[in-house]
Amino acid sequence: MTQKRMQAGALLMVDIPGPRLDVDTAEYLRVNGIRAVCLFGKNVESQAQLRQLCTELREIMGEEALIAIDHEGGAIVRPTFWPAPPSAMSLGQAGDLQLTEDVSAAAGRQLRSVGINWNFAPVLDVNVNPDNPVIAERSFGASPDLVAQQGAAALRGLKRAGVAGCVKHFPGHGDTHQDSHRALPRVGKSRAELETLELAPFKACLTDAPAVMTAHILYDALDAEHPATLSRPILTGLLRDEWHYGGVIITDSMGMQAIDAHYGRGEAAVLSLSAGADMVMALGRREVQEATLKAVQEALEAGLEVQDKLERLSDLARRFPAKVEQNKQAQEDEKLFGEAWARGLTFVGNPQSVAVGQPLLLVAQAKAQRENVSEASVEAQTLADELAEWYAVKLHAYDDPSALNWAELRAQAEREGRLLLLITAHRHRQTALAGATPDLHLALYNPYTAQDVQSPAVQSFGFRPLARAAVWAWLRGS
Repeated sequence: MTQKRMQAGALLMVDIPGPRLDVDTAEYLRVNGIRAVCLFGKNVESQAQLRQLCTELREIMGEEALIAIDHEGGAIVRPTFWPAPPSAMSLGQAGDLQLTEDVSAAAGRQLRSVGINWNFAPVLDVNVNPDNPVIAERSFGASPDLVAQQGAAALRGLKRAGVAGCVKHFPGHGDTHQDSHRALPRVGKSRAELETLELAPFKACLTDAPAVMTAHILYDALDAEHPATLSRPILTGLLRDEWHYGGVIITDSMGMQAIDAHYGRGEAAVLSLSAGADMVMALGRREVQEATLKAVQEALEAGLEVQDKLERLSDLARRFPAKVEQNKQAQEDEKLFGEAWARGLTFVGNPQSVAVGQPLLLVAQAKAQRENVSEASVEAQTLADELAEWYAVKLHAYDDPSALNWAELRAQAEREGRLLLLITAHRHRQTALAGATPDLHLALYNPYTAQDVQSPAVQSFGFRPLARAAVWAWLRGS
């Protein structure tokens, strides 16, 4: 009984409540043989704290501990005390594979400096849908060849740093209208269409990918009954048998509504393991973790074979040990990130720089909330304060873009001799901005907002401080 319980625990990845490993959580991990934890913003306060947490997790979970995090770059980073690497789309626009590899290695060094050994990146989704609610700038771009090449470079960089990469979201989340955090998306493309677009980057990168993360999406041509996470034809038939993939297959969070609203947690975990997954991401409240543990243990007692899964997970942990390694290149890496953000800037409609001292009427959203996987964006007042170093700024902060009166804003700008500047820094496109008429648009987050606003635009593919610094430098003409 104890052996099956420990095996069940070894097949699960869980999250923990806060920034410190309390006695109860430590005992829970130890008693159940759990050796994989995913960290989130709630677990992060400072570099010293995070290093201590990872050290304690490794002491509890053992030499084969897997400590994971989403450190994609751009909006998807949890430790905000580090300089943020560029988003995937920023790197895709820069178009330099060596740059992508070097940036990825630098991001890996950040993780190694605290003892994290598994990064849930790179994203291999091909973002061909500008209305995609969850991918956007997390993708390297709209070309499967570009995504494949950039993804392979990112994997090489992480490996250089001693961190396991994980390609996601297999078989592809780039052409969906729904977010699997909130619903169960469905892709109705033919197998041939999937082969040329969604599947192509994954197939190209599998040799270099230590792990693959599944998508909670139904693909009619591959399995019309089960989403990929629960699909034996996809995980075993396609990934293992056809493509001969020998690395780790891990699910995305089973707490997402695409799974949680349609299946029981325990039922879904067993279905996924039976389909071919090696590890189930059992995130959420302790009771749902325990329900998952119980269901998996019962499946093991009923004969579910998992030895190959356990060996693959052990091999991953041995190849990428969760040990702390001081980052002696931190200053050079910050400079690299700044240069990379600048090289990714993209221009729409021939925007022009603005002379230092020019009065500005800045229109920006007052506060952008955290949304699903992304962290909270930059507030309007912060943008105004930063620009005030070089310009005479009057801020018009809005809560609801539909309440903006662009005729009045234009008249005010002309009356006061100000350049009318719109800065967007929100996760999703806002249809209410379709009638916006600024002199210049700086799209700091979702790049597709540049399609909605009819003005010259600069796309930075990210709102982090180094991304903003790159935009401000361009704006000044420096």
